[in-house]
Amino acid sequence: PSTSMVRLRISSTIVVVFLMIQTGFLLFMYAQHNNFLPRSEEKPSQVHILILSSWRSGSSFVGQLFSQHPDVFYLMEPAWHVWVTMYQNSAKVLQMSVRDLVRSVFKCDMSVFDAYMPWKRNLSDLFQWAVSRALCSAPACDSFQRTDITNEMACKTLCGKYPFSKVEEACKTYSHVVVKEVRFFDLTVLYPLLTDASLNLKVIHLVRDPRAVAKSREQSVKALARDNGIVLSMNGTKVEDSKFKVMQEVCRSHVQIYETATQKSPRFLKDRYLMIRFEDLVRDPLSEIRDMYKFADLRLTPKLESWIYNITHGQGAGKKKEAFKITSRDAVNVSQAWRNILSFQKIKKVQEVCRGAINMLGYKLLDSEREQKDLSLDLVLPRQRKQFSWASFSPKN
Repeated sequence: PSTSMVRLRISSTIVVVFLMIQTGFLLFMYAQHNNFLPRSEEKPSQVHILILSSWRSGSSFVGQLFSQHPDVFYLMEPAWHVWVTMYQNSAKVLQMSVRDLVRSVFKCDMSVFDAYMPWKRNLSDLFQWAVSRALCSAPACDSFQRTDITNEMACKTLCGKYPFSKVEEACKTYSHVVVKEVRFFDLTVLYPLLTDASLNLKVIHLVRDPRAVAKSREQSVKALARDNGIVLSMNGTKVEDSKFKVMQEVCRSHVQIYETATQKSPRFLKDRYLMIRFEDLVRDPLSEIRDMYKFADLRLTPKLESWIYNITHGQGAGKKKEAFKITSRDAVNVSQAWRNILSFQKIKKVQEVCRGAINMLGYKLLDSEREQKDLSLDLVLPRQRKQFSWASFSPKN
């Protein structure tokens, strides 16, 4: 009996040792597996916001609302460099290069500009760099603090000579990276960015009454000529948009973007698309800005609120050079100035090429010159907020 007891004890010990080895091995494998899990499952540390708009739609103003926020690294139309370098291509062909550049900017990888810029370069070589508060304050430039409201002219004077490497260095220190771009014409082009787990991308789609846009474009004919040629695939030719062909493309793109986001949208767009009308913004700036900030996970600071109040309650409509002097007192007049300036013939033409966009985005068509001149007739239709935000939109499928 004693021999049997010894054998049983040895067998039990072997079983226990074996179980311990097996458990240890499983724990080791589990730990290894966790170590090698793809990083993409972790939420990115930065929030990425794309302000998607078209020329002369008030997007520079909206860009400033983000740029002056102390948590935001902002660039205005970095894809300008792509279009200037490869201007003989069409907008459709260039969209992929534009998307790649925007993706790199969101990831703070500024080596993407190597293809489009001189070799030895400064901050001042970057398009519209001085409207970015982040490039006018530390660590990009020592002249301003992050919480300062910066001025474009002062920034140009004090910060332009800093090395271009400061762009990447600064970008990496912010919780939000915001890019304003007018060179996307199709939301589906952005799907690879919206499904990229290393990005936390949200899209703010800014629109404006196409008739107001047409009036504003007429004041910038020369400045827009090259971009017009690219939109119309004219092999590098500069084009004046006298027949509103570019307007037609711009309106078509707004319809495509809005329809895709709200009617045919894939699930990954949920809570990541917000449409803002410029007219609503100038009528009730603080309310609209709060909505945009909430969407972007930003807080409105007292200093920012005071600055926004001041720039939207100025003493006049503002001079041409003062791009951000939008006044509440004149807000309705500013947003309706086209009704006094454009001929009814031009308005009819714009309505003809942009009818779908005017209807879909919530503007009223004009039937006569009498209606055009009657400024008591409001052409901006009241909207239900849910209509413009994915947040309360439920797909049928």
